[in-house]
Amino acid sequence: MSKNKSSESVKVVVRCRPPSRKEESNGPAGTIVQMDLRLGQVILKNPRAPPSEPQKTFTFDAVYDANSKQRDLYDESVRPLIDSVLAGFNGTIFAYGQTGTGKTYTMQGAWLDPEKRGVIPNAFDHIFTHISRSQSDKQYLVRASYLEIYLEEIRDLLDPNHGIARGLELRESPDTGVYVQDLTSCVCKSIKEIEEVMNVGNQARAVGATDMNEHSSRSHALFLITVECSQPGPDGRKHIRVGRLNLVDLAGSERQTKTGVQGERLKEAAKINLSLSALGNVISALADGRSGHVPYRDSKLTRLLQDSLGGNAKTVMVATLGPASLHYDETLTTLRYANRAKNIQNQPRVNEDPKDALLREFQMEIARLRAQLNHRKWRSKQKKEPVDGEGWERDEMDGEEDEVEKEAEEYVKLEEQRLEREKEAIRDDQYLLAEEKQRLLGEKEKMMGDLRMEQQAAEQLTAKYKAMESKLLVGGKNIIDHTNEQQKILEMKRQEIAEQTRSEREMQQRMMVQDEETLELRDTFTSLQQEVEAKTKKLKKLYNKLQTIKGEIKDVNDEHVRNRQELEQTQNELTRELKFKYLIIENFIPPEEKNKIMNRLTFDQEEDQWKYQPLVPAESKSSQMKKRPTSAVGYKRPISQYARVAIAMGAHSRYRAENIMFLELDVTPPNTSLDRSAGADPNQSPSLDNSPTKEKGVRKSRSCPSSVSN
Repeated sequence: MSKNKSSESVKVVVRCRPPSRKEESNGPAGTIVQMDLRLGQVILKNPRAPPSEPQKTFTFDAVYDANSKQRDLYDESVRPLIDSVLAGFNGTIFAYGQTGTGKTYTMQGAWLDPEKRGVIPNAFDHIFTHISRSQSDKQYLVRASYLEIYLEEIRDLLDPNHGIARGLELRESPDTGVYVQDLTSCVCKSIKEIEEVMNVGNQARAVGATDMNEHSSRSHALFLITVECSQPGPDGRKHIRVGRLNLVDLAGSERQTKTGVQGERLKEAAKINLSLSALGNVISALADGRSGHVPYRDSKLTRLLQDSLGGNAKTVMVATLGPASLHYDETLTTLRYANRAKNIQNQPRVNEDPKDALLREFQMEIARLRAQLNHRKWRSKQKKEPVDGEGWERDEMDGEEDEVEKEAEEYVKLEEQRLEREKEAIRDDQYLLAEEKQRLLGEKEKMMGDLRMEQQAAEQLTAKYKAMESKLLVGGKNIIDHTNEQQKILEMKRQEIAEQTRSEREMQQRMMVQDEETLELRDTFTSLQQEVEAKTKKLKKLYNKLQTIKGEIKDVNDEHVRNRQELEQTQNELTRELKFKYLIIENFIPPEEKNKIMNRLTFDQEEDQWKYQPLVPAESKSSQMKKRPTSAVGYKRPISQYARVAIAMGAHSRYRAENIMFLELDVTPPNTSLDRSAGADPNQSPSLDNSPTKEKGVRKSRSCPSSVSN
């Protein structure tokens, strides 16, 4: 099997959605996008420009207007890519465009309506239908994963705890390229199972409402399908080819003035625009061809798409547009990005016999279990036919699992009956001693137990074998209900029509280019006046091209100014929110607590974000314990800082700043001593001196009973 090492450009198609209800309610402003389906051209009209300004024309591999069907886009532009993935190539399909232009509809569509099913469900049907129609000597293993990039953090949408789990990390391998570590992968055996995986992930995906889209995607979603195929080669050995399909649904670029997002939605929009800007820089660097450095590491999105843009993959980019004049600037930006992406060259090759093929591990495990089952079958036959000297020949295992189970059950029943007969014979034998009978009966019981254990082990082995083999899909078997011959012929005819349409469009585009180049060579002039007229016409044409290029330069500068103003506005919003949080920190968080938090912050260079250090180092968590606070001098137990301050300030410290007098009513102790003074007045009461003292503030003083001396 030869590997294709030739380069291939990224295939770019453009699709324009119909006007929305909100756009129709604003009035008949007219569409600014016109499409020539035959030539694959998009003509964009500037609503603010004078009528004399020429319109902008872009040429792509295919274009689809508002009346196009989902099936047409899939058959013409996506089906050849899926066929390449089934042949062992890497493939990527991603939708790019402004928010609310139909990217999610193009990729997913309406699952229940066959006419409105998007690229992803049609790809599911294509893959499993191809497997069901393939030859019986091929084995397939299909795996699916689902992830999203939310706020520049990779989250596994198939993880039940993805909301609280920490983000996954990107790794790079020389064999497989960039991959996500610890990403959940589900083995799928039918269309229903892979659709269920997709639905589980969609329920966990981050979406939100904006002024432009009620169900706006707030994250970039990537659905990854791995198809492994095992097929005998010319050398008689089984060779494995692995095709990887990346189905990418990007979040749309947003302008804060149009979407009206604030708070958390504003942060999401800033991260989305940052990653899309990094994607645009990568496309520009690859399309330029003169830049030695491609900034893949500026964003996690571009790192995941590294093979898809300029690497080992076949890529289809679907650029989505809106027809309203309100979004002229965003539509022009999308068309320019798509036009640059046409110049990117990939180097796709077949992934043959990779080291990380899971199908080979499954085949080795199935072969081991099959050998154990065959060995048990051989033992059962040997025990049933001890006299027969014929050798056991290895049979084909297809459909023999039931036979093995029946033979095993029959063998166990016969052995149980034989042991029961032997036990009865031992009990009826009068010449054996009682101890000898007990010993022989115990041996028979042990043999019965061993027989049952062997039967259980065989059942477990058979169940494990069937579970492993059920994960593999074999060509020629009924994965889904096979279509009849008329449906097969209809699909083949539809594919031929799509291929013919694509070839005609490419031929017409080449003819237009050749006509422009050879027009001057074919012209012959009979007079100077005719030559002057032809040269004047050509000069006007070149002058119009010059004016168009000047207009392009002006538009690029205006777009740069608008993007700068938009970024400045976003920066001002984020700065205002940051100042508000700083104000809260300065006024409500004690300085010592703030210093503790700041001391725990560290910057992670790989993930480009700040992180908290643990209070106790990870390596010493198990070996070290936090020290117990030292006891205060003179006290048996540790006391808190608050208690120490209270002791130093004295009793009732909370009332000191409020200038409150706290009076305690003390009862005078009874006078039990005899009154030695005859002139003492027994009814005299103790006097209270309530005069304040300078040292202790407001205090009550108690005087002792006075005595009168002669």
